Amino acid sequence: MNDKIHTLVRLDEWIYVTVLAVFVAAAIAFGMYGLAAAEAVIFLIVFVFTMVNRKNKEKTLDEYIEKVVYEAKSARDSTLQTFPLPISAFRMDDYKIIWGNDHFFTICGAVGMKLDAKISDLVENFSASWISEGKSVCPDVIEINGRKYKLHGKFVSSENKAVDKLMGIIYWLDVTEFENIKLVHENTRPVAGIIVIDNLDEMTKNQPDRVKNDIRDAVEDMLNQWCEQYSGIVRRYDRDRYIAFFEKQNLERMKTGKFPIIERMHGVESPGGINASISIGFGIDGETLHDNLQFADIAIELALTRGGDQAVIKDRTSFEFYGGRGFEVEKRTKVKSRVMANTLMELMRDSTRVIVMGHRYSDLDSIGAAVGVCCLAKKCEVRYNIAVDETRTAASPLIEKLRSESEYGNVFITCAEARARADARTLLVIVDTNRPETIEDEELLASCGRVAVIDHHRVAASYIKNAALGFVEPYASSACELITEILQETLDGPELQRYEAEAILSGIVLDTKSFTIRTGERTFDAAAYLRRAGADTADVKKLLQTGIDSTIARYRILQNAELYRGIAIAAPEEPQERVVAAQAADELLDIAGVDASIVVFPDGNGGIFASARSIGSFNVQILMEKLGGGGNRSAAAAQIEADGIDEAKKKLYSAIDEYMG
Repeated sequence: MNDKIHTLVRLDEWIYVTVLAVFVAAAIAFGMYGLAAAEAVIFLIVFVFTMVNRKNKEKTLDEYIEKVVYEAKSARDSTLQTFPLPISAFRMDDYKIIWGNDHFFTICGAVGMKLDAKISDLVENFSASWISEGKSVCPDVIEINGRKYKLHGKFVSSENKAVDKLMGIIYWLDVTEFENIKLVHENTRPVAGIIVIDNLDEMTKNQPDRVKNDIRDAVEDMLNQWCEQYSGIVRRYDRDRYIAFFEKQNLERMKTGKFPIIERMHGVESPGGINASISIGFGIDGETLHDNLQFADIAIELALTRGGDQAVIKDRTSFEFYGGRGFEVEKRTKVKSRVMANTLMELMRDSTRVIVMGHRYSDLDSIGAAVGVCCLAKKCEVRYNIAVDETRTAASPLIEKLRSESEYGNVFITCAEARARADARTLLVIVDTNRPETIEDEELLASCGRVAVIDHHRVAASYIKNAALGFVEPYASSACELITEILQETLDGPELQRYEAEAILSGIVLDTKSFTIRTGERTFDAAAYLRRAGADTADVKKLLQTGIDSTIARYRILQNAELYRGIAIAAPEEPQERVVAAQAADELLDIAGVDASIVVFPDGNGGIFASARSIGSFNVQILMEKLGGGGNRSAAAAQIEADGIDEAKKKLYSAIDEYMG
């Protein structure tokens, strides 16, 4: 820029010198030597004068330019130093401070400029990785000496192409007041809750009105004390239902304490010795209070379908579960079974085909329940099929036995064949699972618009939604028990063939471990109905037999078992079949003093699985949910994300420690 100014200054002087030089040359060319000599003298005088004058002007101009530049630099430096926002410049490789204004060092609590320090030394947990990622605003708020700052920054690249992204510059915007207001807003947002007394009918059955009122008053007194503790309000709007409202900050306190009200409520006891149980559903983070109430309604229904005695929190995208260690509260009645039977029959009559599908690695319970559904479809005179992967099943003996019967010769098909046969009016019945990620084929589920679910496992967060019928009863021993109750409401005795009754009974025997766990009055009623239909217990026993190789493999697993906090754990390093691992977990429960057992094993395909069983008060479903799995109180499983058995065991031990507190 200085060169251009100098050029403009010199331009008018050199015009005169050039013109005189032309005149001298012209005089010489025409032989006018006297005139040429005179012009040459004048040319020399003007040339000398021009050179001297140009030097003086350049000197004056340089002094002026230096003064302007100095004043501009001083103004710039003064502006950065007095800029109202703290500013810092630092090296990106080691966070060493290159420059910072007084405001920056003041908020850091430093005395004077610390150009020899690192910014990470002055600001705890400082990181500029967000700048490296190409972001201009830090996603987190940084707190320094009680003040909160939002960081805006960018790279300053070097002109040397070999050195890129050399320096970072950050502006520190104080957002303390805004963040405090935001925090108050978030903490005081309303949370809607719905509370249900799970077993009010059972507690007040055959009791006089005075006792019924005393029981309900005792429950309400405990709920009111609980709400007062967390500055909330609760009101009853139905005989066994309450609505409650809290601030979000108090809900966080409840979550920290894991909702002790659920355990304390067990202290309310009826004259018949039945302890009170409640379920709680919370809705949070909705745009309106109406949204939160809808979320709470979904949460309480999920809590009840999981067996009650727990709290479920639902926001816009996910669920959280607390409690659920108590025994499931049976809410199933003959009336409900009759309603489910009639609804399922209506769905079948309005369908062109019924396809039944269970969970992956199907067992006797899922295949047996599928056979029961086929019996209903046969009565409705609707075509039916069972979709199963016969290469991965623990029910091969049962499938082969059924296939030998004329009515089931072509019933079993692959999932690909099922997708090809399904149309807009096909009814897909899912049995023995309620989670889409565990079924035989998710594509088949997506291709069918009409779905019914019959299951005895607790509902997880990822349950099958929008089902036309959902018969999910965690208190039931098995899916076969549920389908038997439906058959009792719809079929006459002769309509159920002997081999069908044996298939269904085998599922009940499997899941109850020969009627030793998870059995109730309804379980024996279902077994008696199947026995009257001709089921032979000896033939059922044969379906549960295993080969000699499986028996040897099972006992090898048992040899490596160890106890951890009262839980029998076996972790073989060799790949195992899932059925063998599950059977080993069952047998570990025979050890005296053991209430739960877990077998952790590789499957040979790169996955590591855990099969868990329990008796007594230990809930293996909650334990397996911590590892990404699910199931029910006495039988659950999970696929553990780990690089090897040792890492899987560490995750399992950590989950056990968390469960036991």
